[in-house]
Amino acid sequence: MPLSILLPMVVLGIAGIAVLLHVLGLSRRATLSDAAAARAAWLREFPEDAPTQVILCRNHSAALIETAQGRGVVWPMGADTTARYLRGARVRRRKAGLTLDLPDYTAPRIRLTLSPDEAASWCALLESRV
Repeated sequence: MPLSILLPMVVLGIAGIAVLLHVLGLSRRATLSDAAAARAAWLREFPEDAPTQVILCRNHSAALIETAQGRGVVWPMGADTTARYLRGARVRRRKAGLTLDLPDYTAPRIRLTLSPDEAASWCALLESRV
């Protein structure tokens, strides 16, 4: 097949799949509906370390997790969630919430969108226990 035909077919095919996924709602960012969803998301990443406390943020985009092995965070990464321990994390305030700098090359920086009062509360919690 000539490249002049193959290239447009590939480009249109990929674009069509992207549009179809968006129309079906499969490109929506994940949210944590409640503490049980945040707990389940944590356990998908760390099945051996059950959460003892879950603090869900108001917009349901992240949760602080307390476990026997330490504190962690669950947050959306696209249409799925991910989780990391906060050992060695540096917490910084920003206008729209918090930035967590982790010593982890797979997730070096996490930007959490929080209201100003919630950011202050989470910042105090994180700085006291990180």
